[in-house]
Amino acid sequence: NLGKSGLRVSCLGLGTWVTFGGQISDEVAEQLMTIAYESGVNLFDTAEVYAAGKAEVILGNIIKKKNWRRSSLVITTKLYWGGKAETERGLSRKHIIEGLKASLQRLQLEYVDVVFANRPDNNTPMEEIVRAMTHVINQGMAMYWGTSRWSAMEIMVIFPSLQNPWLKQLSADADFFILSEFTCHPYIIWERNIFPQDMGVISGAKRCSLWLKEKIVSEEGRKQQTKLKDLFPIAERLGCTLPQLAVAWCLRNEGVSSVLLGCSNPQQLIENLGAIQ
Repeated sequence: NLGKSGLRVSCLGLGTWVTFGGQISDEVAEQLMTIAYESGVNLFDTAEVYAAGKAEVILGNIIKKKNWRRSSLVITTKLYWGGKAETERGLSRKHIIEGLKASLQRLQLEYVDVVFANRPDNNTPMEEIVRAMTHVINQGMAMYWGTSRWSAMEIMVIFPSLQNPWLKQLSADADFFILSEFTCHPYIIWERNIFPQDMGVISGAKRCSLWLKEKIVSEEGRKQQTKLKDLFPIAERLGCTLPQLAVAWCLRNEGVSSVLLGCSNPQQLIENLGAIQ
C-alpha cells in the first residue's frame, strides 16, 4: 500500500523525468511503458514541469493508444512550476486548481491518483495549500495528495492544518541515495523513493542532460564513483549488478512503498526490474 492508504502500488514504478520528451523518442517511451506494465508495474510518475509538459502529453498518448484500463493504473503528477507567469508557479489555490486541470488535459485523463506539491512554497499559507489539495480531491481531479522533496521539518509544519483527518496527506517523495548517509526522522515515513541510483552515477548514464553530466564529473560525483569500488564486490557476491543493488537496497528500507525507476532504454529497464529478485 502507498503510505497508510488502501492504494495498492507496485514496488517499482516508472518515472518520466529527463527521459520522456527529452532523452528518448516517443517510440522508446512506449516500449518502456509497455515492458513495465506487462511486468506488473502499475505506478507511472510525471510532473507538469517535465519537458515543459511534454512528458505528460507522451504519457497520456501512450495510455490512450494502449487502451489500458484506467483502473489498473496509478498515475501521479507534481505541481509547482507550470509556466513563466507568477500565477503559473507555486502552490497557491489558483495554481493548484488550474495547474492540475492543465495536467489532466495533457494526460487526457479525468483524474490522477496522486497529486504532489513539488516543492514547499513559503509564499503561500499552509492552510491554503491543504484546502486547495482537498478541493481538487473533492472535485474528483485527484484521489490523494502528497509532498515531493519537502524536508521533514517542512512536512511537520503541515500537521496543524490537518485538524480534519480527511485533509491528511498521503505520502512524501524523498531523495534516497545509496551513496549518501540516511537518517530516519521519527515523525516522517518516506513513502516513495526517487533517484535510487544517484542520478546516473551508479548506472553510468551516458546520454543525459548537460547539468546531469556535470554532476557526474563533479568533485562530488568523482567521490561517489570512488565509493562504487566498495560496492562492486558486494554486488558480485549477491549475483546482481550495481543498479540492481541500488534499487534493492532502497526497497529493503522501512517505509518505502515504491521506488521510481528512470530508464532511457529497454535493456536498462529490464535490468532494474530484476532488482526484485
